[in-house]
Amino acid sequence: MKLKIWFLETRPQFLLLSVVLAFLGTSIAWYDGYFHFGYAVLAFLGLLLAHISVNVLNDYFDYRSGIDLATKRTPFSGGSGILPASLLKPGQVLWLGLISLLLAIPIGVYFVVLRGWLLLPLLLVAALCVLLYTPFILRLRWPEWAPGLGMGFLPVLGVYFVQTGDYNLPLLIAAVPSGILVHNLLLLNEFPDVDADKKASRKTLPIIIGRKKAGVVYSVLTVVIYLWIIGGVVVGKMPPLSLIALLTLPLAIKAIGGALKPEEMSRLVPAMANNVLVVLLTQLLLGIGYILAGAIG
Repeated sequence: MKLKIWFLETRPQFLLLSVVLAFLGTSIAWYDGYFHFGYAVLAFLGLLLAHISVNVLNDYFDYRSGIDLATKRTPFSGGSGILPASLLKPGQVLWLGLISLLLAIPIGVYFVVLRGWLLLPLLLVAALCVLLYTPFILRLRWPEWAPGLGMGFLPVLGVYFVQTGDYNLPLLIAAVPSGILVHNLLLLNEFPDVDADKKASRKTLPIIIGRKKAGVVYSVLTVVIYLWIIGGVVVGKMPPLSLIALLTLPLAIKAIGGALKPEEMSRLVPAMANNVLVVLLTQLLLGIGYILAGAIG
């Protein structure tokens, strides 16, 4: 029973994001002619540990600030509920978050030594996003860029780099949708927490411009994701089979419908569910597109 509680504290339902990020970065590298199974597994493990650290530390700081006791919990927001239920002690949760991050560091160091120092700045920025997101970055205006960068755009670059030892323009273009998708994942999940987040002096986008305008921002950025993929194919920087990622467009339209009616919780929660599917499936399909393109030649 105790082991299950520790597992639930990691918020496993969100850890699938690490799977698709690692899959996408590896798929792009495979398309470019690089693949090492051991590196792929180790990079995924490092990313997963960093993601666990983000989730757990966020839970810890939310509890310390009192937000956990004031949030309207949904399946997609409001924390794990482990600390408010006193199933674990705050100190235990803090140590879980820190140990997860500490376990990820040797993996990062190994790849820096093995593949080159150009990986180091990426890892440092990602680590800062992990450590500073809840206690500091959330107090800055428009903080959603941090997870978009640290848990979206940069992981795709990092996973690719450990396979190839290099970056390139097509990779940067292919990683942009991941950054926007993760930004939007956090953005929509913040809608139910506006009142609680205000009490903690946070400055999330739904707080600083209101839910309705934030819904418009979410909708515009969602459209940008699909236009970006189409544009990447048109200019020849992404393979035509990347367009299979557009299959998630119907889900995105449903998510937009709920985001534009944020006052209706009956529409918002299904929109959040569709948003999660968009985030995961769009990146999964992108990765499949790269693999198919590489296989066809």
